[in-house]
Amino acid sequence: MSNFSLRKFIAAAALAVCLPFVSQSASAVPTVNLPDFTTLVDKVGPSVVNIRTTSRVGTSSDLRGLPPGLDDGDMSEFFRRFFGIPMPGQPPRGGGNNGGGSQGDKGDQGKGGSRSSPDDSQDNSEQSSGVGSGFILSTDGYVMTNAHVVDDADTIYVTLTDKREFKARLVGVDERTDVAVVKISATNLPAITIGDSNKVRVGEWVLAIGSPFGLDNTVTAGIVSAKGRDTGDYLPFIQTDVAVNPGNSGGPLINMAGEVIGINSQIYSRTGGFMGISFAIPIDEAMRVADQLKTSGKVVRGRIAVAIGEVTKDVADSLGLPKTQGALVSSVESGGPADKAGVQPGDIILKFNGQNVETATDLPRMVGDTKPGTKTTLTIWRKGQTRDLSVVVAEMQPDKVAKTEQKKSPQPKERASNSLGMAVSDIPADQKKALKLSGGVQIDAVEGPAARAGFQKGDIIMRIGDTDITSAKQFQEVAQGLDASKMVAILVRRGDNTQFVPLRPRVPAQK
Repeated sequence: MSNFSLRKFIAAAALAVCLPFVSQSASAVPTVNLPDFTTLVDKVGPSVVNIRTTSRVGTSSDLRGLPPGLDDGDMSEFFRRFFGIPMPGQPPRGGGNNGGGSQGDKGDQGKGGSRSSPDDSQDNSEQSSGVGSGFILSTDGYVMTNAHVVDDADTIYVTLTDKREFKARLVGVDERTDVAVVKISATNLPAITIGDSNKVRVGEWVLAIGSPFGLDNTVTAGIVSAKGRDTGDYLPFIQTDVAVNPGNSGGPLINMAGEVIGINSQIYSRTGGFMGISFAIPIDEAMRVADQLKTSGKVVRGRIAVAIGEVTKDVADSLGLPKTQGALVSSVESGGPADKAGVQPGDIILKFNGQNVETATDLPRMVGDTKPGTKTTLTIWRKGQTRDLSVVVAEMQPDKVAKTEQKKSPQPKERASNSLGMAVSDIPADQKKALKLSGGVQIDAVEGPAARAGFQKGDIIMRIGDTDITSAKQFQEVAQGLDASKMVAILVRRGDNTQFVPLRPRVPAQK
């Protein structure tokens, strides 16, 4: 046998010996099974509905320049919530109409001829204004969706998965939480199973079912990205990476047990489409709202009449708080429940009715869920110690904007040469009375530490650390005694808002 043939024989034998080991090694690699949503969709799908709204031609916006699926419902809501501006290129809506959902494509607009009842025929004076999603709460026809999907719509149509379509009656809308309930005349409907949003875990699989861009019964899946996400609204949202687009609004967020744990409500996007971040209203909060809407058609919330802000770590450290928590009171409405209870600007509310207030966004939800007329306890932090104050919760009213005409500030009487970098002067008695102040001094000029911390001419200094400021002379004395190696919290009022600003004093210049 030649050397070449011998080499071929040895190589073949070696390969034959190795193959069993390769096969065994490959089979030893663990397999990862991805979730199968088919059974889940079969179970939950019939409970999800498509919601179509119409408005009269005389009151609707001209949306002909937008592509199918994009109208002043979800898109306007997106621009309002995240940028505080109307949707670019959109004219104002007559009568304050906010529209709802996302505009359906031609297929959606063509459904008018297939309605089951002649009473449901669409009048020529109406046109389709949007498409959204919802889900069946009870077998007797109650349906939950987003407020911005149905609010101010002239007519609401609910289409089931079996293609039956009903004209719906608006039961109630709560714009603060973006929850709405409608009712259709039907029985034996496939109601969805309500879950517990408090048991949601970050990383668990969830899916959404809805009508993105008017495409009925679209299923998307992903995981829970975060809980308690604060986007500036009344509720802490569930954040997911489930693909949610205009038209998904009002649809359910489902866990692997087939329970609804949230209502898909918002997306974060720079394009108007999905970019990997979506938000859902926790179902526990939504059901509390829905129960009130079904009972009375409106939601009654409590209030204690304070404006609040976050407690930063610097503020907590400078005030001696054991940890960064609570809600900083920036202003107190005169004659309101908190004012009567003795709450003052600069107080930090640590507990409400015995429950810890971890962040500033916790307090409005706690107070709002309290029945008006309830007597409860506030635990506050003031001047290095806690105090319990008794407060009677009132019913929430439309926000009031108090404006005080500012007088022209007097000319600086001295340079800002103290350790805080502020020149201050006494506040005239008539101005104190107008501002309802018992003390404080007015800033005439800032430099150095004060300028870097953001203080401005015209600000009113009410407290340095735990010391109330009553005059410009006293202010100078307190400022001279500050330790330049430690942060100090300055309680400052600007306009109607009061807050603590941490500042590190400088070593006074030698004369």
